[in-house]
Amino acid sequence: MEDRLRLMAVHAHPDDESSKGAGTMAKYVAEGVEVLVVTCTGGERGDVLNPRLKGDPEIEANIHEVRRAEMERARQILGVAQAWLGFVDSGLPEGDPLPPLPEGCFALEKVETAAEPLVRLMREFRPHVVTTYDENGGYPHPDHIQCHRVSVEAFDAAGDPDRYPGTGAPWQPLKLYYNQTFSRARVMALHEAMLERTGSSPYEGWMERWDERGDRLEREITTHVNCADYFEVRDQALLAHATQVDPDGSWFSVPMDLQKAVWPTEDFELARSLVDTAIPEDDLFAGIR
Repeated sequence: MEDRLRLMAVHAHPDDESSKGAGTMAKYVAEGVEVLVVTCTGGERGDVLNPRLKGDPEIEANIHEVRRAEMERARQILGVAQAWLGFVDSGLPEGDPLPPLPEGCFALEKVETAAEPLVRLMREFRPHVVTTYDENGGYPHPDHIQCHRVSVEAFDAAGDPDRYPGTGAPWQPLKLYYNQTFSRARVMALHEAMLERTGSSPYEGWMERWDERGDRLEREITTHVNCADYFEVRDQALLAHATQVDPDGSWFSVPMDLQKAVWPTEDFELARSLVDTAIPEDDLFAGIR
């Protein structure tokens, strides 16, 4: 094993890296792990969710550049490296029936076409561990689902010298994880803690919708990484994506001390492992170190 461990986190849009596994990445950076965030799209079709910035004509006219600048600030806060795959945001279709996805968007790319630049990055960066989304995308955004497909394809292909010729020397990552930040157990624990402390909870609507739908299967959480010491860094990185985050919104309404006491980990589902490891884990590099 080489001196430094390497972690690659593959995400669909700028800001996803700061809401899914950011504390874990910051923790590993502090421990000397090399971390590379791969962003599949530029997030050009994302809505401006911060009411203070919504309707700003300059932002709307330059959303691609604005989101790149936000990503750079978040990258610096987390201390990670970052690379763009260069695909175009698909947007989140709404309506009944849903409209077709826009031509040329990431979700409509052939998986092999979209995976090629990621295979190249894997062979160049040589990660030991890769994180991405499960087959449902974490939530059913077409770019998140495509991100899953592309990440799995690249993970399986990067070590095969016969696949994707011309993209560098083969390198096989050893473990693949799915982010499971928003498990029902975590949301319920924070919900109940907020009710006990304040009598109200920002998750009340979440729990109602969860119960009404009844179709969101619980995933197996295999790995709990204690990164509570880096929750503040996580939030700073998320706030750097100013167009995407309302600083007065429910995301930040749970007091930090309560978050750390009730659920001090970020959670993952081990999807592939080429090394021996024992479940449950508390380290993405278990079996590799």
